Amino acid sequence: MAKKHILIIPGDGIGPEVTTWGKAVLEQIAFQYGHEFTFDTAMMGHAAIEATGNPLPDETLEKAKASDAILFGAVGHAKYDNDPSLKIRPEQGLLKIRKELGLYANLRPILLFDELLDASSLKPEILKGTDILFFRELTGDVYFGEKKRSEDRNTASDLMIYHRYEVERIARKAYEAARLRRHKLCSVDKANVLESSRLWRETVQEIAKEYPDVETEHMFIDNAAMQLVKNPKKFDVVLTANLFGDILTDEASQIAGSMGMLASASIGDGTGFFEPIHGSAHDIAGKNIANPLASILSVALMLEIGFGLKEEAKAVTQAVEQTLKKGYRTSDIANTKDDVTKVLGTEQMGQKLLDHLQQAVSI
Repeated sequence: MAKKHILIIPGDGIGPEVTTWGKAVLEQIAFQYGHEFTFDTAMMGHAAIEATGNPLPDETLEKAKASDAILFGAVGHAKYDNDPSLKIRPEQGLLKIRKELGLYANLRPILLFDELLDASSLKPEILKGTDILFFRELTGDVYFGEKKRSEDRNTASDLMIYHRYEVERIARKAYEAARLRRHKLCSVDKANVLESSRLWRETVQEIAKEYPDVETEHMFIDNAAMQLVKNPKKFDVVLTANLFGDILTDEASQIAGSMGMLASASIGDGTGFFEPIHGSAHDIAGKNIANPLASILSVALMLEIGFGLKEEAKAVTQAVEQTLKKGYRTSDIANTKDDVTKVLGTEQMGQKLLDHLQQAVSI
């Protein structure tokens, strides 16, 4: 029996709606498999700014450090999108918690369910069989480099900075994962232009020598972006820097049909942080139309990567697959061919998934 303490950080927008179902799945798994999961909640993002003036309150950080894993929703609000001059912003909380917890590797699986081949804007024959695992570095790059604005506000700069050790540690995690998959790794950079990318490539080339059984390919970011939609099946493990990884994985969401289907895990050497890659989507918040499946698939990652519970993780993924096979959809993954009576809201989709999970585990 596993005993785990899990912190839920719902965040902003649709975050509370989708994490509700992520927690429900964890409770069901604990019940079915005899585990003991305890839960706590905390604030972050716009909700925390409104309540405390701080996007990451000290109490939240203390709870995070004391937990075995964190299930997170999203941060963001239209208020900040419309006013770039605001100095305190929801995203600052997310960046700080990653830094404080030492979460340097973001894993984003792009696993296409056959039932959603028609949900993507790409041709089914190009997509079928796609299975990519992205490793995005999380604690370096322009997100954390020094930022400047001139006194007249007409010139700005963001320092793109990497240290060798940052590249080494995520490269090793990516290579270890490649050994468990198809023994292929593609490192994405812009080494023909950027000095930080030249350090990146040089370091990956050194680490590659430790893994002679893994085939290594280096690709410029612009080519990688093109190849991702031209021939996604060519990729297996993709290793890349923070900014490039952010862009590529959002592009890859269209392979899966919607951002509402993509989970992620941010890991380091301690507490793991599990979240869907979609944002707060404040325009649909509270309308019962958000897709909860990415949050639920993030729970599957928590079970497997965070807790080493592979059977339980597989049960969650299979429940998602069965729900889709039965024709159930949320509006973001539905198309004109789908039965309109099976296009569900957030709560109804969450409940259908729980029903299939109960059936799958009881068989």
